[in-house]
Amino acid sequence: MMSKHLPAFLAILLLYGIFSLPTHGEDASQPSEKLVTIIPEPTDAILANPGMGWETFHCSNRFDRNLPSWIPSTVYYIQWGWGELEPRPGRINQDLLDRVLRDSHVSEQKLAFRVMCCSTTRNDPYYPRWLNEVGGKKLIADIWGTAFPIADMDDPITLQRHLDFIKRLGERYDGHPDIAHVDIGSIGWWGEWHLIGSQKNKLPTIENRTKVIDAYLAAFKKTPLLMQISGGDCLRYATQHGAGWRADCLGNMGGVTKNGCHMRDYYPVSIKEGGIQDVWKTAPVAWETCWDMRKWVNEGWSLRYIFNYALALHASYINNKSAPLPYGDNVRPELERFLRRLGYRFVLKELKHPSGAKPGAKLDLLMKWQNVGSAPCYKPYRLAYRLSNDQGYAKVFVSNNTVNRWLPGSVELFTEEFFKQPKDLPPGEVAAVTDTITLPVDIPAGVLSLSLAVVEEHTSNPVVRLGIKGLTKDGWYPVSEIKVSNERPVGQ
Repeated sequence: MMSKHLPAFLAILLLYGIFSLPTHGEDASQPSEKLVTIIPEPTDAILANPGMGWETFHCSNRFDRNLPSWIPSTVYYIQWGWGELEPRPGRINQDLLDRVLRDSHVSEQKLAFRVMCCSTTRNDPYYPRWLNEVGGKKLIADIWGTAFPIADMDDPITLQRHLDFIKRLGERYDGHPDIAHVDIGSIGWWGEWHLIGSQKNKLPTIENRTKVIDAYLAAFKKTPLLMQISGGDCLRYATQHGAGWRADCLGNMGGVTKNGCHMRDYYPVSIKEGGIQDVWKTAPVAWETCWDMRKWVNEGWSLRYIFNYALALHASYINNKSAPLPYGDNVRPELERFLRRLGYRFVLKELKHPSGAKPGAKLDLLMKWQNVGSAPCYKPYRLAYRLSNDQGYAKVFVSNNTVNRWLPGSVELFTEEFFKQPKDLPPGEVAAVTDTITLPVDIPAGVLSLSLAVVEEHTSNPVVRLGIKGLTKDGWYPVSEIKVSNERPVGQ
């Protein structure tokens, strides 16, 4: 029972667990001091973080002439034909892939890519030139009145050659630190899992399409996979086995296909039929613009509508094909607003801790965190803390608390109100996080800076920029100070 002789303010602190009194037999080495409360200042900066953000297309950010200086790009996205990556039977074009990976690394980007087997261009077929030599078969395809050859993915030899290619691709590149994600491509025009516009051709059998998905799932167990939203039953299958999804026509507000408007007609049906409404909780969502953003502005389509739509479906990536941005006074403000929400964005709302401690004592850190972005972080990055002084002392403490559990807010999708104007995505729920660090017995006395960071899974290297001010060049955020007395705990 709480003593009636306690001061009222202390009773309140005890009631809410903000402060505790040492009892007989407990470690009383931590001073009984009031808590210091820190409210970090948020930042409006667009954050460049792993696993999210703006993608450049077929060039790294160093060579993208249309990339404004105010847009950080974290991903270099490229699409290759099967024949380009396997120019000779059984030989992956490692020189090409490794060169692009080096370019990505130097550009501080991660590579994402798709393999395509089926082109609509007669002189650029995507399948390997050697396919005939090994007994593989081709089909004569048609699209909008034009005929050309494509690889026959129902042919046993062709299919087996491609499955073997996927296996060897994964053996060398799965888990590569400079690869962000890989598309489950290979099937349909441009690896998009459809043959829209063809009058006589059909997709490979469902059995063979499933074999292609299984090959990707087996080859890439560490690297995230994304499946095309146009995959139909295969979309459901791939996402049920851990893949995220992507859609290549964000912004189409007009009826340019038999399915009508992508945004109001095609995507809602595909998402429902594919059962992918909640995939974003465990795997990423990527958008590619339909045409590019200039078309949206020229047609008079609302940027706010399109961007809110993309955020509501919990996007992590956006690809504008490295096209020039449209002109208009509202373009940059709308893009900045969108990019500040795209992906995860972690804000430290509050930090409370004792103002001082003794060497060897336990120090409690009471925090409130919030994900104000549109998606989770899909890596179990960890919180970490550093105590340091101007004399060169620094001690890092890595927590078991991971940031991938902090989800964004959500809105109800595809209602009549949503189609009129998607609402602003609300921030996620505030997460109460408590960490306790034990000060070393040899920690120097004096006032030490308390910094925090989000670090990689297996190291203490800062990896995530936060939505607060104060970032230093080494990736840490100094947020407070701790006064360490020169007294030692009893028994030390």
